[in-house]
Amino acid sequence: MYQDKTLVCRDCKQEFVFSAGEQEFYATKGFQNEPLRCPACRAARRQNRGNAGRSRERYDIICAGCGQSAQVPFRPSQDRPVYCEECFQKMRR
Repeated sequence: MYQDKTLVCRDCKQEFVFSAGEQEFYATKGFQNEPLRCPACRAARRQNRGNAGRSRERYDIICAGCGQSAQVPFRPSQDRPVYCEECFQKMRR
């Protein structure tokens, strides 16, 4: 019923095979569209999806435990103490 198809990747413009087995799998899952990206570009896109290609902003603080300057990955609020990594780990124990 299904036959292998050669498609062109949207990202890298390389040809890739959309196999009969993959087509059958797509049909069982109810997918209507053929893949737009080759397996390598799909995997790269999936891996980058979590961080969206940007690093998280860090904020300078003065640790409420030891008084040292440090950076944290969240915007500190004025009404709560903020600790450096080392003091925070000590408090967790």
